[in-house]
Amino acid sequence: MIRAIVSITILLSSASLLRAQTECTRPMLQAAAQSYIAAQQTGNLSKISLDPKAKFFENMSEITKEKGLWNTALPIALQRSFYDVGRCKTFSEVIVTEGGHPYVIGTRLKVAGGKVTEIDSLVTDQNDWLFNAQDYLKYSKAEDWSVLPVDARVSRQDLIDAGNQYFDFVFLDKGIRPPWGTPCARLEGGAYTNAKNEPRDTCQIDGPLGELFMVNRTYVVDEEMGVVNVYCRFGNNTGMPDAHTFRLVNGRYRFIHTLSVNLTDKPVVVPKTPPKQ
Repeated sequence: MIRAIVSITILLSSASLLRAQTECTRPMLQAAAQSYIAAQQTGNLSKISLDPKAKFFENMSEITKEKGLWNTALPIALQRSFYDVGRCKTFSEVIVTEGGHPYVIGTRLKVAGGKVTEIDSLVTDQNDWLFNAQDYLKYSKAEDWSVLPVDARVSRQDLIDAGNQYFDFVFLDKGIRPPWGTPCARLEGGAYTNAKNEPRDTCQIDGPLGELFMVNRTYVVDEEMGVVNVYCRFGNNTGMPDAHTFRLVNGRYRFIHTLSVNLTDKPVVVPKTPPKQ
């Protein structure tokens, strides 16, 4: 009997410890994202509480931690982060306009037990799709990305569906009905679709632009912010790395930000829809 009680006590203690190790909270994710920002500002990765087995990726290729841009101190002009408690991930958008080399960076962190287990950065600069860090800063900082009122939020699945519907409409099927919003603005590399802040503008694109699959889609979802960030590749497993970040208010697109890494340094050409016979 005593042995049975001891065994049950050990099992309950182990279960409690496991929950403590796997629990993910918004403050935990906020602390992790803030530590990444501090590391990027100083070029000092030790500011992040790293898991000993942490993995490191840049532009969707695995690298050693010594090779990442996070080792370079950058004067960050603007940054904002989003927090996915369900998946224990963060996504941070970082804009650098000073210091001689402008960047717009998107970085994801995976977190477990308060430790960062993976850093995954997409780094865009002058050779990338529509890149203009000054304009990216100008338009981005004028937008409202504050926490949404509860009645303006939608579910996690609705946010993921909205990201997928955008890709599938733009590149595959004009029959899809994404949740276009009014007003809405799309920021791609630095190009902005609503520079005059017109209240009737939308983010709608005359799709499809061509048959181009967006593959390897993964998501960071922040319901409080009405945000879904989608990492993907254009066309196939070696295609252009891309991040699209969607902000939805009342279930409709309000802002869309894109970062696309041109691995070839050749001009990016979007396939045109062939004329109907």
